[in-house]
Amino acid sequence: MDPSFGMPPPAFRLPEAAHVGAVHLQVVDLQRSLSYYEQVLGLRAHSVTDTSAVLSAHGDERPLVILRTRPGVTRARRGALGLYHFALLLPEREALGRFATHLASLEVRVGMADHLVSEALYLWDPDGLGIEVYADRPRSTWQQHDRELTMTTDPLDIRRVIAAGRGKGWTGAPEGTTMGHVHLHVGNLEQAEAFYHRALGFDKTVWSYPGALFMSAGSYHHHLATNTWSTGPAAGVNEARLLEWELLVPSEPDVESVAHSLRISGYSVEKTANGVAAADPSATRVQVRLSV
Repeated sequence: MDPSFGMPPPAFRLPEAAHVGAVHLQVVDLQRSLSYYEQVLGLRAHSVTDTSAVLSAHGDERPLVILRTRPGVTRARRGALGLYHFALLLPEREALGRFATHLASLEVRVGMADHLVSEALYLWDPDGLGIEVYADRPRSTWQQHDRELTMTTDPLDIRRVIAAGRGKGWTGAPEGTTMGHVHLHVGNLEQAEAFYHRALGFDKTVWSYPGALFMSAGSYHHHLATNTWSTGPAAGVNEARLLEWELLVPSEPDVESVAHSLRISGYSVEKTANGVAAADPSATRVQVRLSV
C-alpha cells in the first residue's frame, strides 16, 4: 500500500483489494425508480421482478444498485441517519463530461464540486436518495499533509469538465463504472470510527474535515465517508432508504477475518448466504462478501 498517507487501524486491517460492491435501496415505486436509473443515470436493468431489480453498467454484469420495494414505502425523510449518498465512479473524465452534457439536456437539478482528488456531480433520485457521479484525478496529483490526504469542496469548473467530453453523446454508464464509495450520516463520529476503522479495518484518510471522517482500503481516497451533518434518527423501516451496502474482499479467509475482528470488538455478526453482515451504531447495515 502507498505509505505516503493514511492512518491504519490498530489491529485488523482490510486487504488492499477490498472495495465497495452494490448498494441495496428501498424505493417507493419500482417502475418510477427504474426509469430514473436507466434514463438519467444510464444504468442497465436486469433480473427485474415485480418487487426488485438489479442495475449494472453497460457491458458489465457486476451489480451496482439493487432496488427493492414493498407496499407502504414512503419518500426518504430529510435528516435521517443512514445514506447521504452512494457514488458511482466513472472510468475517465471524458465520461463525466459526456454525463454532464446529458444532465444539462434533461434539465436535471444537479450539484457539483471539486474535491482535488476527484470531480463530482450530485443528484437525488425520485425518492430523495442522494447520488454522486464522479471521476478521479490521477493519483500522482493527490496531496497530503502529515499523512492526511488533502480533500476540499471547491467550485467545479464545469465548462472544462464538459469540454473533456469532446462533444460525444452519453450512451449510458460505460463498462468500467464501479461503486466508488458510500457516504453515510451517522449519529456519532467516534462510534463510527470505532466500528469502521478499529473493527472493520478501514484506514483513516481524512480526519480533520469538519464533522466528517473518510476511510479506505488500499490507499484509495475513500471507500467510505461518515458525517454528523444530520439530526437523525435512523430511517424507518417504511421509508425509502439504504437497506445495506456491500464490502467486497478477495477471499473467504478475509470474510472470516472481518467477522472475527467485529466480534472481538463487541459487535453482533450475522451469517448470510454470501458472507457476513453487521449493523453500525447508527443502524446502517454492511454485508461483507467475496468479490467475484
